Amino acid sequence: MAQERQTDDVIAAIADYAVNYDPTSRLALDTARLCLMDSIGCALLAMDYQACTKLLGPVVEGTVVPNGARVLGTKFQLDPVKAAFDTGAAIRWLDFNDTWLASEWGHPSDNFGAILTLADHLSRKSKFGSTRSFGVIDVLKYAVKAYEIQGVLALQNSFNRVGIDHVLLVKVASTAVVTAMLGGDVKQVENAVSNAWLDATLRTYRHAPNTGSRKSWAAGDALGRAVRFGLNAMAGEMGYPTALTAPGWGFQDVWFKGGEITLERELDSYVMENILFKVSFPAEFHAQTAVEAALELHPEVEPRLDEIEQIIITSQESALRIIDKTGPLNNPADRDHCIQYMTAIGLLKGNLTAEDYEDEAAADPRVDQLRDKMVMKHDQRFTDEYLDAGKRSIANAVQVLFKDGSSTTNLTVEYPIGHRRRREDAKPLLFDKFRANVGTQFDQARVEQLTSLFSDQSAIETMVVDELMDLLVPVAD
Repeated sequence: MAQERQTDDVIAAIADYAVNYDPTSRLALDTARLCLMDSIGCALLAMDYQACTKLLGPVVEGTVVPNGARVLGTKFQLDPVKAAFDTGAAIRWLDFNDTWLASEWGHPSDNFGAILTLADHLSRKSKFGSTRSFGVIDVLKYAVKAYEIQGVLALQNSFNRVGIDHVLLVKVASTAVVTAMLGGDVKQVENAVSNAWLDATLRTYRHAPNTGSRKSWAAGDALGRAVRFGLNAMAGEMGYPTALTAPGWGFQDVWFKGGEITLERELDSYVMENILFKVSFPAEFHAQTAVEAALELHPEVEPRLDEIEQIIITSQESALRIIDKTGPLNNPADRDHCIQYMTAIGLLKGNLTAEDYEDEAAADPRVDQLRDKMVMKHDQRFTDEYLDAGKRSIANAVQVLFKDGSSTTNLTVEYPIGHRRRREDAKPLLFDKFRANVGTQFDQARVEQLTSLFSDQSAIETMVVDELMDLLVPVAD
C-alpha cells in the first residue's frame, strides 16, 4: 500500500481554517456587511457597460438551469460555475471594489462571486430536498474567511514579482470556502485547494504592451475554476498534497526558485477588519491618494493649465512598479492602471468616474499634455510605511510647478478615505456610492429598500440568501 504523503503546512492550515473557524468578531462581520453592499453596487454599475455584459449569460444561449444560481443585475439562472464567473466579472469590472495591499495585492471582494453563487444555488436546492440552506450571515462569515486566506497569503508572498497574477489568491481562497460550503471536510478542502495552487496564470494582460480587458474578468475566471475544484473534490477527485513543496516540480521550486510560501500570521479576521474601500472614485488603489490630492488641488490648478511647467508625483515603490506608465494608453484597462492618467483627470475635472477611462474622455488633448509634464519620484518612507503592519499607508504627494516659478503646496495624502483609519468618515460616502450604483439599475423604491436593509446589521444577518437575491433581479418587463 502506498504511503500517504504529508500535506503541505500552508494547504493544511487553510483547509482547517475554512472548515473549523467560526468568525465572531463584530468588527469583521460589520465590515463584511459593508463589503457585500459595496460589491453588489459595483456589480450593478457594471451592467451599464456592454464590454462586461457581453460576457454574461449561459454558454449555450437560452439555457436555464433548474435550481441554478442567479446573477445579480440580470435575469440569468445559470450553473454555479458560469454564475460564479459572471458575478465575479461584474463585481470586478470597473475596478471599484475593495482592495488589499501588501507584498501582493488584490481584491478580496472578488470572492463574493463564488460565495453568493454557491449560497444562492444551495439555498434554492434546499427547497427541493437538499439539507444545506444559507442565510446572509453565512455569506458574511464565509467572506471573512475568504478575505483572510487571500489577504494573509498576500502579506509576505509577492507573486507579481515572479509574473503571477494575484487572482491565484482569489482562486485559492474561494476554492477553500466553496468546498467547505458544499459540506467538505478538511481532507476534501485540502484536495480542492491543492488543485487551485496548480493554476497560476501570467499577469501580462495587466501591463504594456498587452494591457487589456482580461484583467476585468480574470477574477471571474478564477472563481469559476474555484467552484469547479470544489465540486470535483466533493465528487471524490484526488488532491496533490505537496503541490507547493514537491522538489523540482512544486509551486515553490518552479515559481519561487525554492523560496517558501508562508502565512505571516495565524488565520483569524485581520484582513476583513482592515480592508480598503474604494469610496469615491474607481482608481487602482496605489493611486487613490494621488487622486485625492489632485482633487484638492483642482480649484487652484484648473484656471492655470497653460502655465504649468511640471507636475511632480511622489509615490511608493509598488505604485512605481505597476502603474507608472508613459506613452500611449490603448483602452480603459490601460488608463485605470496609469497613475499619471488618473491624476491628470483629477486635476482637470475635480472628479474621476468610470466614464473618464473611456475613449471619449481620453481624447481630450489636455490629458496627455498634463501627463507629458509629470515626473515620478520615490519616497522610501512611503514604501516603508506601506509595508508597516501597524500603518499600511498608501501615501502619494502631488505638486504642480508653474512657469513663473510659483507652485502649489506639495500635497501629501497618507491614508485614502477607504482606509480603516478613516472608516467612520467613509461610511456615509459608501452608502452614497451604493445608492448611486444601485440607482443605475433599479427604481428609487428599490434603492431605498436595499439601502435601508444594509443599514441594519441585524436585518441583513437574519435574511435568507434567496430573499436578498430576489431584490437584485430586474423586474420582468
